[in-house]
Amino acid sequence: MNDDGRPLFVQIAEDIASAVVDGTYPEESQVPSSNELAAFHRINPATAAKGLNQLVSEGVLYKRRGIGMFVAEGARTRLLESRREDFARQYIAPLVIEARKIGIDPEQLKKMIDVWGDE
Repeated sequence: MNDDGRPLFVQIAEDIASAVVDGTYPEESQVPSSNELAAFHRINPATAAKGLNQLVSEGVLYKRRGIGMFVAEGARTRLLESRREDFARQYIAPLVIEARKIGIDPEQLKKMIDVWGDE
């Protein structure tokens, strides 16, 4: 795990979510158990479980009693939608605001993005 200041359970949740997005864990596939994650990352199983439970509360994973955690149907689509919204909020909104401040109209901005996108 990274020592980037974020809680370990958040990092666990983000790692699993990223694996769902990139197809490592397709819908209806089983994800590692909290004990497996704890052993792999050398963390407390309760910490790993907290990360998994966060994904359960977000509808990304679901529990099959006595079997384990599985990727929910539609999880990848929901995660992609959420990440796109986060991307727009974190990058696009400030970009548009700054462009307006310095006199770049939307059409000019689109052209600039097209040029940079081709590189």
